[in-house]
Amino acid sequence: MLNHSMLPIEEIETNRLRLRKFTPELYKQVFEQCSKEAQMQVFAFTEEAMLEKEKEKYHKGLATHNRSFVNFKLFEKSSGLHIGNCGFHTWYTEHFRAEIGYDLLSDTYKNKGFMTEALQRILHYGFTEMKLNRVEALIGPANIPSQKLVQKFGFSKEGYLREHYCKNGDIQDSIFFALLKREYAL
Repeated sequence: MLNHSMLPIEEIETNRLRLRKFTPELYKQVFEQCSKEAQMQVFAFTEEAMLEKEKEKYHKGLATHNRSFVNFKLFEKSSGLHIGNCGFHTWYTEHFRAEIGYDLLSDTYKNKGFMTEALQRILHYGFTEMKLNRVEALIGPANIPSQKLVQKFGFSKEGYLREHYCKNGDIQDSIFFALLKREYAL
């Protein structure tokens, strides 16, 4: 059994954050070679229910032959706490495009610029390291802070998807935003 310090976990940094990179390959190592305690440490989970939910996603298949993901867990440098997530999913590798997703785990961390700081570094990573040409964002119409965030980075509104996803049993719409590599100021 591997312990969490033996895993090849890549991290990138910003002024206030450490961004721990997760890929399908890392998930496979963690869930097939690590103890439950090591798994909890790798994901920085405080409750076993959180780990079980992550395991379920893994067993259902996080990546396929033509889609993958790169996700980063956000850790505040000053406290060492896991405060959120940001990364790319639905990454169509052969088409050089992916969807961005992000969340903060508590309202405590909102309106402090953490996601702006993380997103700047992660978009740069996507366009340079992953060789993306296009990054897409699907955002609920009522989520004004998220719409403002992507527009701050130059995302353009491309459309409106009616009854696009289900959240807590409620069918909701999405606004479709996208950013092309040539539009992003690296």
